[in-house]
Amino acid sequence: MKSTIKLSTLGLILLLALNLSCKDRAQNETTIVTPNTSEAVIESNKGQAFIEDDASTPNVLQIAIGSPDHSTLVAAVQAAELENALVNAGPLMVFAPTNAAFDALPAGTVENLLKPENKEALANILKYHVTPGNYSKDFLKKFKKLGQANNQNVPVEVKGDDVFIGGAKIITSIPAGNGIVHVVDKVILPPTQQKLQHP
Repeated sequence: MKSTIKLSTLGLILLLALNLSCKDRAQNETTIVTPNTSEAVIESNKGQAFIEDDASTPNVLQIAIGSPDHSTLVAAVQAAELENALVNAGPLMVFAPTNAAFDALPAGTVENLLKPENKEALANILKYHVTPGNYSKDFLKKFKKLGQANNQNVPVEVKGDDVFIGGAKIITSIPAGNGIVHVVDKVILPPTQQKLQHP
């Protein structure tokens, strides 16, 4: 009889211990699952447009803004109000003239283009520097021409290892979050604005 009571008591203790152990495990699992679940919900609400961390690859506009050699290009993009086009669309290839390339235009050209009344002409020139796609310099060697964002074609020439887009030589290339930036040594002028030729 005593042994039966002892066994019953032992069984009861074991059941209680097992029950408490399950509760603790359930609480621990809840503690682990809850943060992950809420993080997943937060992440799904953020999306790519909300990424602001330093680890993200900058888009083509951010690359230009961050380059001291492209302040004239950035000023032109802002004057033409094309910032959103360079941030939202993609993938894009941007052929980015340096400040020296803009300086090589006839005197007063840049200042004149930055005037509000010349916004349309400036936008046309800037769009002539943008191509849909994301091609490396070497891959561009396969092309004879590219269709630009202003609905005009620009010729592609290969001379040795160098690639020229509308007469502008690609100096270097920088991958972007929404495409690639090819830095070029000249402003590429559309056929309708050839009067602004480099001297």
